[in-house]
Amino acid sequence: MNELPFFCLKNAGIRGLVPSIMSNFAPEFQNMEDSTKHIHISDYDYNLPEERIAKHPKAVRDHSKLLVYDKGKISHTLFSDVTSFLPEDSLIIFNNTKVIQARLHFRKETGALIEIFCLEPWQPKSYECIFSQKKRCEWLCLIGNRKKWKEGILSRKLTADGKSLTLSAERVGVSDNSDIIRFSWDDENVTFSEILSLVGELPIPPYLNRATEESDKRDYQTVYSKIDGSVAAPTAGLHFTEHVLAQIDARHIERNEITLHVGAGTFKPVKTESIEDHEMHSEYIFVPLQTIDALMRHNGECTCVGTTSVRTIESLYYIGLNIINHPDISEEGLKVEQWQPYAGTASVSEMDALKAIRDYMVRHQLQALHTSTQIIIAPGYRYHFVKRLITNFHMPKSTLLLLVSAFIGEDWRKVYQYALDNDFRFLSYGDSSILIP
Repeated sequence: MNELPFFCLKNAGIRGLVPSIMSNFAPEFQNMEDSTKHIHISDYDYNLPEERIAKHPKAVRDHSKLLVYDKGKISHTLFSDVTSFLPEDSLIIFNNTKVIQARLHFRKETGALIEIFCLEPWQPKSYECIFSQKKRCEWLCLIGNRKKWKEGILSRKLTADGKSLTLSAERVGVSDNSDIIRFSWDDENVTFSEILSLVGELPIPPYLNRATEESDKRDYQTVYSKIDGSVAAPTAGLHFTEHVLAQIDARHIERNEITLHVGAGTFKPVKTESIEDHEMHSEYIFVPLQTIDALMRHNGECTCVGTTSVRTIESLYYIGLNIINHPDISEEGLKVEQWQPYAGTASVSEMDALKAIRDYMVRHQLQALHTSTQIIIAPGYRYHFVKRLITNFHMPKSTLLLLVSAFIGEDWRKVYQYALDNDFRFLSYGDSSILIP
């Protein structure tokens, strides 16, 4: 597996910084947080027939359909034409995360099958470190058939480089309703990355209602995936081919990449009536200095491929705001909290926020910024950097649908009805859209 360095992170928040951050907000906008929090998720529902959920992708990635929403007008074409809707000399940003084979299966002596779904590193915290770990490591995990595994150590045999070894799993704690699992194996020459490659299963979305197939190892990765860590693909990127990327280059559109490791929280439904009671999942982000420079060269404007890229890029504004208020803040403290964007309207410009980040990175000799974001983007949110969005069609009553609504307003209903009326395929392996407000 191929990874870049990822610093050990703690889920340290910025709650203690809120009073000083609030000083940058205008008082007349203090009610914005309440109005967004009181959104009813039932208002973001639509009827999605089971047969419209794509079980497999198109044989040729860029032959999927592309819905075009351009300032209220809706049409459609093939995804291979997407570059014709991107301005020349503009900036497009991709999420280069790579999906790991995160599901591990063990069988108890009783015959019960136990599934362990690795969500994120626990010890060591670093993605790079944990994949290169030998002998043992700990992950935050979800357990399938948990009631059948109340105690004891699970083990299974596997073969690496012609040698037999034993992989063991032990529950050692609980955090945020997930189990901390200690994995250990009796060959000091084998890394955990190799363990996952040998016996892990790619975690395709649960709503596909089918087993993972060999073809998913190829189909459920973008052609530009590089950095191991996601348990779900940034699916808007699945439509891109080398041909489409070449077309982007031919139009002198600058390509840039960030990393957001997609967690299992991306499948977490909003079960509360009001989104105020929904806890957004926190995800690690990795933003190279060259991305900050690219945004500054393009006056803080870009096209984002996928909602994960949106969450990362839009989080930069609030990271810059945190730095302006606290110049010596740690990378961990830069985390964007769920409701931070709704505290009011900041007086800091987008370019000033980017400049603050760049100065911070230069001052601390950072080639990349490593932190996390819990941002929820919903109606009431004002976009700072994203001017065009390429995205798939999302589940009813999901936070991703809220993000789309925040981008194009109530026209999301027209977009989704058009897609339903014109035989578009939905969700991860489905068709795509480009949204231009």
